[in-house]
Amino acid sequence: MPTNEQRRQTAKRKLERQLENRAERARKQRIWAISGVAVVAVVAAVAITAWFAINKGDKPSEQAQAAPAAGEVDCTYPAAGAAAKKVDPPRSGKIPNTPAQISMSMKTNQGNIGLELDNARATCTVNSFVSLAQKGFFDNTTCHRITGGGQLSVLQCGDPTGTGTGGPGYQFTDEYPVTPGDSSSSPIDYPAGTLAMANSGPNTNGSQFFMVYADSKLPPNYTKFGTIDKTGLDTLAKIAKNGIKPGARGSSDGEPAQEVKIIDLQLD
Repeated sequence: MPTNEQRRQTAKRKLERQLENRAERARKQRIWAISGVAVVAVVAAVAITAWFAINKGDKPSEQAQAAPAAGEVDCTYPAAGAAAKKVDPPRSGKIPNTPAQISMSMKTNQGNIGLELDNARATCTVNSFVSLAQKGFFDNTTCHRITGGGQLSVLQCGDPTGTGTGGPGYQFTDEYPVTPGDSSSSPIDYPAGTLAMANSGPNTNGSQFFMVYADSKLPPNYTKFGTIDKTGLDTLAKIAKNGIKPGARGSSDGEPAQEVKIIDLQLD
């Protein structure tokens, strides 16, 4: 007859296997900014469905959040799946949230895009993004997805495989405007010029990000970590004007009709 200690060890091993299986399933999910396909669901999925079918009469509100005081933020980057491109994770531990803004320049084959990163509100995200850029993770990678029309107009990049499934081999938690424990699915504004993280669920941020080229609405589940300058918005408008390659998700959600490649991404 097993002892209490043996039963505890058995239960622990079972839990570890469940967590590993769950992590593996999440890793295999395609990482989206948000699905462009209409979803019909019932019972428990009703709240989730509301994210995809937004009523025009909704009046989403995003409470203004003051920038946090200067200090440090505890950032961790646990391993998660295989890296699409070999890269060391960023520095973990106490990361300063100053300077509040960090400027970067993205050079693409379609034009330049200037970025202003919000280090004050999204310290861990900015720390990861800058680290990946400095290590050349984004260099010579394509932006694999563009959406248009409706309430979602974004260009999604950051996957070296160009499939929408790749990442850096680690994950990190959500930041501004995501509120831990808040189950609200009411959409908020992601204005033109917003730089935000794509994910496959809560706290699954990796390397994929999206740039908003026209005012959009999304549930507050995608970390906003910066803004795009006028030159960048002009570049994004040009990319959007080139069109979308029709795919499985319809004519308003697919690969850019003309290839968009990030040549390099550097600190100013």
